[in-house]
Amino acid sequence: MDVNERIKAVLAEHAMVLFMKGTPQFPMCGFSSRAVQALEAAGASFHAVNVLADPEIRAALPHYANWPTFPQLFIQGELIGGCDIIEDLHAAGELERMASDVLGALHG
Repeated sequence: MDVNERIKAVLAEHAMVLFMKGTPQFPMCGFSSRAVQALEAAGASFHAVNVLADPEIRAALPHYANWPTFPQLFIQGELIGGCDIIEDLHAAGELERMASDVLGALHG
């Protein structure tokens, strides 16, 4: 399976995916840490992929998503954005709505 197929498989398997540096418990950069904090504050249930542990995904994802930096949040397979966008959505109350919509879709 090539790296783009692996990315697609992760996105197909999980409704909300955060590609980040490190893990939610041990973020390895400030932007990833802030993104995790906003997602957790919004009550989001998300799957995290540590791009530092997977150099292929780290190299391919910016081209796949047309987004140059990490973290990258995907919901239902669509790129939402990086740290600033995640924080802006949280501040506006939109991240909570998006997270509950995902949960509703999973359990509905």
